[in-house]
Amino acid sequence: MQIQVKCSCGAEKCPEWAIIELQGVVEVQPSFLHSLQNLQIGLLCRPSSQENYTFTVGYHELTGSKVALKKPMVVLKKIKYMDVEQQIDEATSSSSCVELDVVGVIRQKILFKTRPTALISGPQPTVKEKINAAGA
Repeated sequence: MQIQVKCSCGAEKCPEWAIIELQGVVEVQPSFLHSLQNLQIGLLCRPSSQENYTFTVGYHELTGSKVALKKPMVVLKKIKYMDVEQQIDEATSSSSCVELDVVGVIRQKILFKTRPTALISGPQPTVKEKINAAGA
């Protein structure tokens, strides 16, 4: 079976993508298991002209940097075409053509290799401590 790979955006105009590499596991709450598509898990920021990135997930912040990949990768989209004969006789599946379209090129990854820092401030003073501090 021959699979054609084509790039509809042109060799020099393919969008640049990046991989986000995290250490550990990202666990999804059970209520979101059936709707993972377009699920926002955090906020990725790059302060002004620095090469450091911050990734905020809930009350945790990760700091990472951009690293070049040794070999670039491509992001592909699978497209199936059916022959006219197969549309009439759907029992045979050998006459369908498969084509891969290049969606983007990945040349870099953002690597977060340190442990996350907690964004929660120190413990809040109790009511007695607030009264003592106000009376002093």
